Amino acid sequence: MAIFAGTRRWVYPMAVDGHFQRLRRIAFAVLHFILFATPWIMIRGNPALRFDLEARRLYAFGATFTTSDSLLLLLLLLFLAFSLFFFTSLFGRLWCGYSCPQTVFLETWIRPLEEFIEGSWSQRRRRDQAPWTLDRAWRKAAKWSAFAVVSFIVAMAFMSFFAGARELWTGRAGPTEYALVGIFALAWFWDFAWFREQFCNFLCPYARFQSALVDDESLLVQYDVSRGEPRGGKEAAIAGGHCVSCNKCVTVCPQGIDIRNGFQLECIACAACVDACTDVMDHFGHESLITYATLAEASGRKPHPFRLRTVVYGGLLIAIAGAWITIVVGRTPFEAVVSRMPGSLFTVDADGFLRNTYLLRITNNDPATTENKRFHVQVEGIPDAQVLTQDVELASTESRTLPLIIRVPVNEKLPRTVPIQVHVKSATDEIVLDATFKTESVLDEDRQ
Repeated sequence: MAIFAGTRRWVYPMAVDGHFQRLRRIAFAVLHFILFATPWIMIRGNPALRFDLEARRLYAFGATFTTSDSLLLLLLLLFLAFSLFFFTSLFGRLWCGYSCPQTVFLETWIRPLEEFIEGSWSQRRRRDQAPWTLDRAWRKAAKWSAFAVVSFIVAMAFMSFFAGARELWTGRAGPTEYALVGIFALAWFWDFAWFREQFCNFLCPYARFQSALVDDESLLVQYDVSRGEPRGGKEAAIAGGHCVSCNKCVTVCPQGIDIRNGFQLECIACAACVDACTDVMDHFGHESLITYATLAEASGRKPHPFRLRTVVYGGLLIAIAGAWITIVVGRTPFEAVVSRMPGSLFTVDADGFLRNTYLLRITNNDPATTENKRFHVQVEGIPDAQVLTQDVELASTESRTLPLIIRVPVNEKLPRTVPIQVHVKSATDEIVLDATFKTESVLDEDRQ
């Protein structure tokens, strides 16, 4: 492999236009909007999407999630994983060609800047193969400077999901956040300026396990050997094999492969070769020799998109989505946790009452900031018990720990451990917490 041999085989893909490239540009525009606009959009007083690692909160489209919602995060990760399996089994590596961040940034920013500064693919290759000159030096410096700016912008946009867009872009974030921006910017610059397609070929794990996800019924970029061979010139395109050996499919490939050699691990299904071959074959009145097709179609068999693996993946996706929706619908917009006061099992007060002391922590996860939310506490399980606590008002995302004291007369006949329920109520929701009340019966039984 070139990367481990210490050499670098540069790829100079030629720009191409066509149906699939226009679809990719639409997908890229949507993804750019998500990246750059989402952190700035405010919903109910919070960003549309932000991971607040310091507070251990996730703000997502008007809802607030905390560490107690870890099950939701697990279900979301499982849904994304099985979505990858499901869509790969049907459509091949569409993620790589249409949604991967590296592909999106390279095709949207880096290659257009490279062509603007250094010229077409052939001009870039000739300059790189020639000795260094002033013209080559200033173009490289200008290109790398532009890459550095793009890397910084991308790193800032990414960190906006964690540090807050307004704080980060106005200089009000902390030194840790800006240090991470610098690290991410250096990583992106290294990728843009040198690593590029080597990431797909040598580091990306998806390229390795995707071969286990596709089969004869998966949609892949393929060359039609039966119509293309034997290759020749214009005369062959009319009389014999339709491939004219123009090599345009190789020239436009960002991975530097020849799709005519069959399916290869490096192919990212960007369909640049499809659009290039379509353009050439149109001049001869033929359909493109390179298309999206399944191996089953290529061998003349009828495709079967609904097969065991797609049915299983689809069923799992529906089940995971159903569980996630069920949990979200039944979720209360606040948290409450009760725990016994450390080092205190029970206490006998001077007035003859047995006291248990607890700590009750309430967190208001409701993102609405217009008014505070009032919480009321009730205890059930011990009739006529004295409950000493107070109602509390909390602003959005505010937490507070309250003392909760439960007292009963010493002569009250109760077992050593009494299960109780602590009800924490807001105007619209309620959480019931299970706890236990300890009595001095424990001591009496220990003496026997």
